[in-house]
Amino acid sequence: MNFSYSSHIRKTIAALVFTTATVGIGVAQSNDAFLPSPVRMASTVPSNGDVNPYGVAFIKNNFKAGSGPLKPGDILVSNFNNNKNLQGTGTTIVRIPASGSPSVFFQGKAPLGLSTGLGTLQAGLVLVGNLPTRDGTSKTASGGSILVINNQGKLIQTITSSTLDGPWDMAVVDRGDRAVVFVSNALNGAVSRFDFAVSATGLTVLDHYYIASEYMHQGDPAALFDAPTGLVYDGDTDYLYVASTLDNAVFLVTDASTRTASAGPGQIIYKDNLHLHGALAMAEAPNGHLLVTNNDVINADPNQPSEIVEFTKDGQFVKEIPVDPNQGGSFGLAVNKVNDDTAILAGVDDNSASLTIWTLNLD
Repeated sequence: MNFSYSSHIRKTIAALVFTTATVGIGVAQSNDAFLPSPVRMASTVPSNGDVNPYGVAFIKNNFKAGSGPLKPGDILVSNFNNNKNLQGTGTTIVRIPASGSPSVFFQGKAPLGLSTGLGTLQAGLVLVGNLPTRDGTSKTASGGSILVINNQGKLIQTITSSTLDGPWDMAVVDRGDRAVVFVSNALNGAVSRFDFAVSATGLTVLDHYYIASEYMHQGDPAALFDAPTGLVYDGDTDYLYVASTLDNAVFLVTDASTRTASAGPGQIIYKDNLHLHGALAMAEAPNGHLLVTNNDVINADPNQPSEIVEFTKDGQFVKEIPVDPNQGGSFGLAVNKVNDDTAILAGVDDNSASLTIWTLNLD
């Protein structure tokens, strides 16, 4: 989001107060309120001054880091804007270790505009979408690509395709020597699927298709694009959940890993104008619920700024989690289940260019 930026990290609301008694993402609760412990905040601003953090991804225990800097438990954050706050021009991925100071993991050549589409593969690879602009506006945006970065932080491959048109977010399904990557495209309002062969030296495209389409999309001075964004894949059902910002709804696409033609937008499973305010990035909670952020441009409500909304896969609202006291702060998020007792929720705050990390007690 191209909202006003402060170099000082704002104090985020640590006590997460919810509006229902429904059991939520797994944190021990009392009187519909809880205080996850510890709450950690880290700046996502690298040495070159990039701002507007978008994507969030965890380094899992099976990631083959080799002699590279990444360690299990690290969190990566991609930056969309440069130091002049021009959208679609950021070039950096910041590494936030489990302890210690953030550092730059990757820096590419401008302009890139590293989007919310950020993921990792156990082969030791990091994937990130980019949607570049020449001047920070949607009028000069181009189709972009998927960058493949090795565990040393070096760009080893750039993937372009006829089914890639402004990668805005991704869901990465890691199967070792194979991977399925779903991509939401901001420029044409469609969702792509790529089937890859995977090795430590890069990816080989086996197939690529549009599997969903017809989502509303448009350029936006504040958000650059309002378009399909968050994607969550459920391997048990072969369903892909799609958060579409301008539609302000979450859709379900069936047979996601096998279909070879578009299903249109699929079926709406969650549309809630009371709690959704431009449905954006999305992740699956440890209990199987979905968590979606909001851009606060579509269906804005000043009384519900920068919220993460939790809801069930059959469309029942559960709770809201505040990220920033001002609008336009919540964007990328990710969840990492550490063990049966603990999970980590990490979400960016675009307003303060920071990452908030909650440790969740699943008992």
